[in-house]
Amino acid sequence: MPFRAPLDDYALLLNHVVGYDQVSQTDKFAEAGIETVTAVLSEAGRLCEEVIAPLQRNGDLDPAVLENGKVRTPKGFSQGYQAIADGGWVATSADPAFGGMGLPMTVTTAVNDMLSSACLSLQLNPLMTQGQIEALEHHASDAIKALYLPKLVSGEWAGTMNLTEPQAGSDVGALSAKAEPNGDGTYKITGQKIFISWGDNDFTKNVCHLVLARLPDGVPGTKGISLFLVPRNIPDEQGEPGVANHLKVVSLEHKMGLHGSPTCVMSFEGATGWLVGQEHDGMRAMFTMMNNARLGVAVQGIGVAEGAYQHALAYALERKQGKTPDGSIIGHADVRRMLATMKAQTFAARAIGLSLAVAIDMGNATGDAEWAARAAFLTPIAKAFGTDTGIEVANMGVQVHGGMGFIEETGAAQFARDVRVTAIYEGTNGIQAMDLVGRKLMDGGDAAYRLLDEIEDVSEQARASLPDLAEPVWQATETLREATESLVAMQNMNDRFAGAVPYLRGFALILGGYFHLKAALAAPDGAAERLARFYIQRLLPDHAGQLAHARAGAKGLMAVTPQDLAV
Repeated sequence: MPFRAPLDDYALLLNHVVGYDQVSQTDKFAEAGIETVTAVLSEAGRLCEEVIAPLQRNGDLDPAVLENGKVRTPKGFSQGYQAIADGGWVATSADPAFGGMGLPMTVTTAVNDMLSSACLSLQLNPLMTQGQIEALEHHASDAIKALYLPKLVSGEWAGTMNLTEPQAGSDVGALSAKAEPNGDGTYKITGQKIFISWGDNDFTKNVCHLVLARLPDGVPGTKGISLFLVPRNIPDEQGEPGVANHLKVVSLEHKMGLHGSPTCVMSFEGATGWLVGQEHDGMRAMFTMMNNARLGVAVQGIGVAEGAYQHALAYALERKQGKTPDGSIIGHADVRRMLATMKAQTFAARAIGLSLAVAIDMGNATGDAEWAARAAFLTPIAKAFGTDTGIEVANMGVQVHGGMGFIEETGAAQFARDVRVTAIYEGTNGIQAMDLVGRKLMDGGDAAYRLLDEIEDVSEQARASLPDLAEPVWQATETLREATESLVAMQNMNDRFAGAVPYLRGFALILGGYFHLKAALAAPDGAAERLARFYIQRLLPDHAGQLAHARAGAKGLMAVTPQDLAV
């Protein structure tokens, strides 16, 4: 079955589940009413179905390669990217002053979701550019904005993010890249960066790198890092790509998946760069890009889950084996269980991602600190659960295919290989969980408790019409409240970290139950209620074990010595 954009799911979620009406009622987004958004998503869905999805397998079979120092991308990627750029899909939320649509992040999130389902390798390119646009809008000088933003927004130029170095990994403060003033307002950037997604391509006129580096007077650690914009080709007086800068792609990584997306080792050899933001304040500027990128990566996982689910469903409907009513394997209870799990979990993860996008939009539109706090709190949950869902659903898709899932020609394995990295990049999911129980609970749990109060209020209201669904969600939320109180009371941060991942998982499961309950309330006696019933009765109960683990502290865990593990 070819990819089909899940427009019905978006309609249900935006109209009844994640509160998009609040966004469209603000002055900032008054023109982005649900009818407009529906039309936009329908057009984006058509692009994904007809143009981008056919590139999925080719990106895997004809991978990006480095030839004579230049990246050659898979056949069809240039045309696919051009279709994305021509439609304005690179920068749907960018400032209209620079050519963007100015649409809510919620819309961009849904578009990115569909693009990820269609072809994750190609979608990663505009996602990087979106993040760079965000960083430049907030931190760059007016001169940089005027020159670079129109080119990035139009898709004529592409953007990247250069953080990681061979010796630094997730410890960004250990970077060694250097920046030296040239005396003319520019800087000489020297160093090597690894894992640079789309560090080069053969279809945009320029590639603009955001690079973290340390000035001569930069102190050790993250507080001494600055951010620089380093283009592949230095713009001339007309603002067009001019002479080549002193940087190059050293090699492409040999990866488990995402073969269509070139992941580059970059060498900056005295390259000319321009400061973005203030000296020694690069991490703050880069985090502007990274926070929205974490939402972007969350929906990469969700999008792949959707693609893997649709692929498995088509196979299950066609594959004849065993004694079932129509002879197809979807009649087997275990196959039905896997497919229902895939769909229900994808719906839950998508609802969490869109809820985060709504919080971001409301914070931007109103300046309300509570919305900003909610967005910050939901970010690690959405990123980790969205990408975990992508991995779990893609693996289950292989299982639905049985032996054929292990055969590359079916395409089922590609989803599993491509999505695996999403739990690693933009902050590993373990780091996301540590952030949740660390920084995100520094308010004493206020943001968490406001969310729990909301879930319990809706559950109370739902008892009249759906008591058998409302009660388990309410009870699970009370268990989560107790676990949150327990973590807030832990003074030893390692006690929190020991249970961070299960706490995040438990929280996400309960959010998923909440959103399924809202969907069932909006569409009773139909598919939404049946899917909610499956999720709440069969998947939600896992929260109890996760939260018991979260409350256990570090003592028993750290008592397992390295020597014990080596036996």
